[in-house]
Amino acid sequence: MTVSYKARRRLALLILLVGLPAYIVASVTVVNWLDRPSILVELIVYVALGIIWALPFKFIFKGIGQSDPDKTD
Repeated sequence: MTVSYKARRRLALLILLVGLPAYIVASVTVVNWLDRPSILVELIVYVALGIIWALPFKFIFKGIGQSDPDKTD
């Protein structure tokens, strides 16, 4: 199933405006559950969680900054 360019742009905007802040709150909550680890462990957890959130959405964000390929001039 292919998603149109406009739908991908709208979905990317929704992910960035709603999903990313919610994921940040969840990430901070996970680190707080670790009972204040060392700064190095905290950094590793944040980097890992920062990479993990983007992997499922790679196909949505790919090509969003380009001009609309479906648009005919």
